[in-house]
Amino acid sequence: MFGAMDMESTSVLRKDMELISACMEALDLGMDPKEFFNGSIKVFEEFMGLFKDKEQAEVASIAQAELESFKSTMLNIAITGETGAGKSSLINALRGLTAEDDGAAPTGVTETMMEPTVYPCPNHPNVSLWDLPGIGALDFQPNTYLKQVNFKCYDFFMIIASERFKCNHAALAQKIKKMGKRFYFVRSKVDEDLRNEERDHPRTFSQESVLERLRMDCRKHLQKAGISNPEIFLLSSCEFTKYDAPAMVKTLQDDLQGLQRLAFLLSLPNLSAEIIKEKKAVLKKLIWRISLASALVNVIPIPGLSVACDIGILLASMIGFYKYFGLDDRSLANLARQAGKPIAELKAVIISPGAEEITRDVVIKLLLKMGLPKLAAFVPAVGPILTMGISFSTTYLMLLKFVSEVAEDAERVRQTALKEDRKKPK
Repeated sequence: MFGAMDMESTSVLRKDMELISACMEALDLGMDPKEFFNGSIKVFEEFMGLFKDKEQAEVASIAQAELESFKSTMLNIAITGETGAGKSSLINALRGLTAEDDGAAPTGVTETMMEPTVYPCPNHPNVSLWDLPGIGALDFQPNTYLKQVNFKCYDFFMIIASERFKCNHAALAQKIKKMGKRFYFVRSKVDEDLRNEERDHPRTFSQESVLERLRMDCRKHLQKAGISNPEIFLLSSCEFTKYDAPAMVKTLQDDLQGLQRLAFLLSLPNLSAEIIKEKKAVLKKLIWRISLASALVNVIPIPGLSVACDIGILLASMIGFYKYFGLDDRSLANLARQAGKPIAELKAVIISPGAEEITRDVVIKLLLKMGLPKLAAFVPAVGPILTMGISFSTTYLMLLKFVSEVAEDAERVRQTALKEDRKKPK
């Protein structure tokens, strides 16, 4: 079994699998048919090469372990700051929700929670945002506070303020750094600052100048409190695609490693076309693991198709893709409410089958459409390994096509929601 495998053999096998992944990433469903078919042959041949000097059980163990690692990867993000600074609003924005949506964190100017409260991301519940108790007390002590909120549970901290950063914010940041965790400063409610400035100085108002002044003021107070080079993001949870929100999301993503980075990206709402493209790209890398597991673990022959695979893995993965792209009914209902549009208008631009329509029979029909059993005529192999190779290639290409279609649907839904926003009076 996997635990008893020779480490050197395991390392070589992983490198072989990464080679297959690289070949797959080069495939594009928009390619010339002949070029695409030749690419498919190459992927198939690379897969067959895994078994030249390795047993099926070895390859299956690695494939299963890789997939289980993704499923079990957790990410816990702590949001802290003074009461009323916008902690709950930031949590809702990162989860694609407003205060009135089901499951949203309650907002208000009074502290409603005295203990950490967890809010899983709807698109990917393995990613959780934690609303920590406020830090505004005059007798605030970072050591006591971090013990109270169970510091070790969180992967990084976001320290939020709606006005200027104070000594409590800096003291907490220094303690977090000393304990080996990352932190980020968030200056919230900048939309209110901009409106106030435009109202008071309509002739000289400049958004860029106001934002730069806010940034410099935040930096000055944090440096005065002992933070030498603070990283500060100016945000509005009510207008979360503006200001420094895209840069903040990119920074958080870049600072995370491996499967946690993947989990964070998939948990995000579709804030931009770029995020949708990035989700599509990382899922292309994930589906080869899914395809390997489907072709090698718990396989069942499919009548009428020269492949055997685990339909359950494929079915669960495809339903998961809908959630990652925000196309499940709950996500669409929340988006429709936020955009002020009937949910039917958003669903009308979705071309791929709905999540509730994806069944075992639908998955089999999609596999049949790929037609890759013809690969057997071009590859000199016989027996069960050949069947596994065809199964692997067929399931991969089916999932690749499915992810591409779902990503296109997500972008159409996003654009439809934005069109409604433009019609609203200012």
